[in-house]
Amino acid sequence: MPDRLIPRAHLFGNPTKAGTRLSPDGRRLAWLQPDAGVLNIFVAPLDRLEDARVVTNDRKRGVRNFSWAYDGHSLLYMQDEGGDENFHVYVVDAEGGPARDLTPFEGVAARVSGTSRKIRDRILLSINRRDKRFHDLYSAIIATGELTLVQENPGFAGFIHDDDLAPRLAIRSGKDGSSEILRPDGGRGWTQWITFSPEDARTSSPLHLDAAAKTLFLRDSRGRDKAALFRVDVASGETKLIAESDKADIGHIIGDHDSYEPLAYSVERERFEYVALDDRIKADIDFLNARGIGDWSIGSRTEDDSLWTVSAQSDTSPSASYLYDRRAKSLRLLHHARPQLIGAPLRPMRPVTIKSRDGLDLVCYLTSPQTAEAKAPQPMVLYVHGGPWSRDSFGYNAAHQWLANRGYAVLSVNFRASTGLGKAFVNAGDHEWGRRMDDDLNDAVDWAIRQGIADMSRIAIMGGSYGGYATLVGLTRNPQRYVCGVDVVGPSNLETLIATIPPYWESARAQLVKALGDPATEEGRVLLRERSPLHSADRLAKPLLIAQGANDPRVKKAEAEQMVAALEAKKIPVAYLLYPDEGHGFARPENALSYHAVAENFLARHLGGRAEPVRAEELSASSLKIEKGASELALP
Repeated sequence: MPDRLIPRAHLFGNPTKAGTRLSPDGRRLAWLQPDAGVLNIFVAPLDRLEDARVVTNDRKRGVRNFSWAYDGHSLLYMQDEGGDENFHVYVVDAEGGPARDLTPFEGVAARVSGTSRKIRDRILLSINRRDKRFHDLYSAIIATGELTLVQENPGFAGFIHDDDLAPRLAIRSGKDGSSEILRPDGGRGWTQWITFSPEDARTSSPLHLDAAAKTLFLRDSRGRDKAALFRVDVASGETKLIAESDKADIGHIIGDHDSYEPLAYSVERERFEYVALDDRIKADIDFLNARGIGDWSIGSRTEDDSLWTVSAQSDTSPSASYLYDRRAKSLRLLHHARPQLIGAPLRPMRPVTIKSRDGLDLVCYLTSPQTAEAKAPQPMVLYVHGGPWSRDSFGYNAAHQWLANRGYAVLSVNFRASTGLGKAFVNAGDHEWGRRMDDDLNDAVDWAIRQGIADMSRIAIMGGSYGGYATLVGLTRNPQRYVCGVDVVGPSNLETLIATIPPYWESARAQLVKALGDPATEEGRVLLRERSPLHSADRLAKPLLIAQGANDPRVKKAEAEQMVAALEAKKIPVAYLLYPDEGHGFARPENALSYHAVAENFLARHLGGRAEPVRAEELSASSLKIEKGASELALP
């Protein structure tokens, strides 16, 4: 008997509660919760959570992230318009009242760059109002919104500030893909201090200064493959190794709340783990590891560091939030993000490392459907991550659970260029978009076929952003391998992708060119054209579904539309979904649900799995426009 069908709304609708944050004094707790169907910030006394009240009034895209200011009563969050990523910074009082826009400038992208316990009435903001390419630093008085220019940006990727909210170091990207850390030059400007070569720039970066601003903590891969954690004396330049791992790059750092000295670090190869550097935190790590709550991370900490909120999840358990009392060594469940999934037939995820044809270790994750217990090959979906400078991880994955529940094996691959696995691995992706990066995916699919996991006649490919590009490459480069594909906000033409990147990505442009090819050279243009699936559209032979946000600033909707036009010109069927109020992905739950409804039934039609019926009201509640290929979808 197959597992019961998990409703899409339980997987992709709004969480019940999420993003728990303690106020600095520990008296209040804030979290995200739907209000009138839209995620907003709720606040309650820590000892009376039942007295929670909503303090924001978003009615569009919902609040996605927020933080407390050190004044103890202000909550900061960012919001854009329709997915255009021109984020404004808002502040709202925990006692209630209207939210105020601290950056009320049209067409400007802003972000919070820093807060400080020393200067509690102000925050540091980065705003690209003067030059859309670069963010200047401003001090903002929280109560009034008054802005004061702190540092004009002459072309840097960013700054590192101290506890006085003053920039002490700067980061600059080189035209060759290198990266530099600069420091002030006696009032005359900035001078080069530390340089990372193009080979090290993706795996090395400054982290933060200590509280005295005398020491810089650095993630550094120079002279090694896996990035290690170092401390650098700002005055003398003396460098000392703090931690290293032969498994993977050093990841997240837990720092001392007063000195900012690293107390622990994370490392992730197949599984995520924390490693203690100091006995002051080892007991906490051991305690939380022993609770059986899954992989955990710290969400927030009180100013005296006595209380933490901890978020934990596992492959078969979505995120839950806990209150951890360090002194009492007690752990209290606050809420489950998706209580509807408690007891649902979620499937275990299996980490596996597969060898590529040229000897690289590909860390992969496989989720098998309940029907796989019959030991027969299953229909499979190759689910490709975006970036490509990111990675897949072990744990609860809504897409894996959705697809496995519908009867598919699901395989995700950390192909070359994925991050966290050393500089040789990430740099192996340079100039290999659409070639060896695709070979890695093919090698993983071949492994699944050889292992009897995948039915070679029923394999689909899908993904978002780079994963969407990989879908287009897979269908055009290997036209008989997949029975269908789903591309979400994926670029089809690498030349136009580079030509239309957002202005504020200017500092990262060199790294993009290093990886893809230089459009300023004939050799680079040939490479970009060769690796663009748009120019191989006539090779596509299997059904394709494309979904796109109209306001996407990273992968413009022209990337989808030119691919659709090329396929139509060749009389190749394609279905095209457009969301007028979305950007690089689908933030509104109504839109996410309609997309997954269409995609699920598209996969069922071509791959043979199960599907929850598409309801007309599910589509009408969203902004979905079926621009092309409605006949390919058979929708109500």
